[in-house]
Amino acid sequence: MRPPTLNIFPSEPMHVEPSSTKGVSTAGIVSSATSGSKRPSEPSMELANPRKIDAAAPSGLPESAKTIKREGNRKGPTTSSSEQEGPKTPDPKTLRRLAQNREAARKSRLRKKAYVQQLESSRIKLTQLEQELQRARTQGMFFGGGLVGAEQGVPIGINNISSDAAVFDMEYARWLEEHHRLMCELRAAVQEHLPENELRLFVDNCLAHYDEVMNLKSMVAKTDVFHIVSGMWKTPAERCFMWMGGFRPSEVIKIIVTQIEPLTEQQLMAICSLQQSTSEAEDALTQGLEALNQSLSDTIASDSLSMPPNMGNYMGQMALAMNKLSTLEGFVRQADNLRLQTIHRLQTLLTTRQSARCLLAIAEYFHRLRALSSLWMGRPRQDHQG
Repeated sequence: MRPPTLNIFPSEPMHVEPSSTKGVSTAGIVSSATSGSKRPSEPSMELANPRKIDAAAPSGLPESAKTIKREGNRKGPTTSSSEQEGPKTPDPKTLRRLAQNREAARKSRLRKKAYVQQLESSRIKLTQLEQELQRARTQGMFFGGGLVGAEQGVPIGINNISSDAAVFDMEYARWLEEHHRLMCELRAAVQEHLPENELRLFVDNCLAHYDEVMNLKSMVAKTDVFHIVSGMWKTPAERCFMWMGGFRPSEVIKIIVTQIEPLTEQQLMAICSLQQSTSEAEDALTQGLEALNQSLSDTIASDSLSMPPNMGNYMGQMALAMNKLSTLEGFVRQADNLRLQTIHRLQTLLTTRQSARCLLAIAEYFHRLRALSSLWMGRPRQDHQG
């Protein structure tokens, strides 16, 4: 047998217990991980046990990882918010447009409130008029050159007009006042040389105002179409140029062409085409109305006009005439649609500034007709003695 030899290189130090060795190495690694590289002269201990370093890293480096994560979170939202953040202050043009929109909305609310209040006051006034006229009918009083009485077939209302017609007259007077205000604003906008997009707002407001009066006429035509056709809501000078309860659109085109120059050759051709098609539509409506008038006359005179009439034939004639007369509302509605379409189609053929001048020219034309009526009615009268 060989004698036992001395173990010069033992696997573990003889003076250190195995359990204490692991604790010491772990403690050294943790202290080096938490405190950083305080002793640069001992890199061999850190490199000699990589598995132990990896095992200790999650528990030894939480603070640094959390710090990096917090910094990343702070950088992320800051970058995205800076990308999403737009200009802090809008340009003056946008601010001016927003201010104009707010002002227009405020004025619209005020107009609506005033309109409701005026309707309520008109209803109260009409109720009072109805009561007064009812008393007048019982007393046999005269109004407008005729006896107000049930046997005369005169509707209840002052000056021989219906209550719906009286409401329309008041609403039309209010519409004229608002129309005058809108025209003053449009004229000021043209004189200030506002940009095209801002001037378009004023033009659109005026066009919407024309839509409003056409709606008013359509409502009263359903109950009292004769009031619209007679033109008693217009001045005497305006009634001289009336056609089916309003202005003749082809004549308006002739008037404004010379007021919106210069026009391009393409614009002139388009306006001439519009005038021709409008005139043809007017002729068709005029012929239809003349045929209706002739038919009504023939119906009424179809039986003997002797007194007293045969009541059976008389009631049959009136019923037939009433059916034919109901088509008069349709003619007036078509004429109003033609008027409104002509105004809107003109705007599509013109630039914004030309459209503004067009609307101002139309308004001024009818204003001068109303002024002519006032001057005529207020002229000095001389009594001629023969």
